[in-house]
Amino acid sequence: MASGDNMDNIAKIKQSIEHIVDPSFGKSLKETDGIKHIAIDDEKNAVTLVIGVKKVDDQTKQQLTRSLAKIIKIDLGYRGMKIDFQRVIDEESLLNKGRDIKYIGVASGKGGVGKSTVAANLALALTRLGKRAGIIDADVYGSSIPTIFDMEIVLPKANADEKIIPFTHEGIEIISTEFFLKDNKPLMWRGPMLGKMLNHFFEDIAWHQELEYMIVDLPPGTGDVAMDIQKLIPQSKMLIITTPHPSASHVAIKAGYAAKELNHGLLGVVENMSYFRHNGDTIQIFGEGGGAEVAKRLETDLIAQIPIGQPESGHHSLFGMEEPIGVDYLGLANKLIKSL
Repeated sequence: MASGDNMDNIAKIKQSIEHIVDPSFGKSLKETDGIKHIAIDDEKNAVTLVIGVKKVDDQTKQQLTRSLAKIIKIDLGYRGMKIDFQRVIDEESLLNKGRDIKYIGVASGKGGVGKSTVAANLALALTRLGKRAGIIDADVYGSSIPTIFDMEIVLPKANADEKIIPFTHEGIEIISTEFFLKDNKPLMWRGPMLGKMLNHFFEDIAWHQELEYMIVDLPPGTGDVAMDIQKLIPQSKMLIITTPHPSASHVAIKAGYAAKELNHGLLGVVENMSYFRHNGDTIQIFGEGGGAEVAKRLETDLIAQIPIGQPESGHHSLFGMEEPIGVDYLGLANKLIKSL
């Protein structure tokens, strides 16, 4: 237990450093409540600090260390100083544990199975059921969500707090890497840069405070983004998308195993392009049984079989809720609401 003198010295240190500005917030440590812990080792004449920051990057750590060292060592005369920087979650961030958001990761083993189309129509169905939904297009190399929604590709704007304002379409809040690319140039980033972009999508976007469901459209396969998602939202549950064809289902099983290894719960399997309706008959264009095989191997359920079809409205990808396929998506959304 700290002595009275020790407590007085801790209070003095806190008072001396709380005016220091945290560059990651642009506010003082007092305003951000960034001084998490102060301890004094009398024998070593040293101070240990735990400082909460928004970004634990080299620039932030170096700037704060210099400012703190000047006060601790020069002004207050302590011989040693140790700082442990901890990342603080912004109150408006999706990662704030006080926000009750259900995360649905939409994953597939390979491209071309309609994963993004399923993600978009699922978000649309949730919205039509009265839920507030958003989409993070994390398919960073092949982002297509803006195209599916026929959105103009322009840079998003920022609000007064310098948070990026997501685009809203059909009542759905949407952010995508495509809005940050110029002239349709391909993304040539490695893992660390991808991780930074994902952090921006979760922490620096002004998502609606009453957002209930976040659909995360993941890249096909099992790369860096899937692992970054696990770190950011370990509570995310995965929806595995496949087609009936054996080549798609074989790779989808791998994606499901990867999700399990990352400790993501599986919501089930969706077999997209399952069949084609024609004059009351069903035609299995891509074969049959792929979705059931994936569900069996992953020990989960085949929760939807979405047929091939063209929206009656003339849109290329989005189905109205009065259309048969739109009804299928409403059924999928209802199942997920109950499951979550």
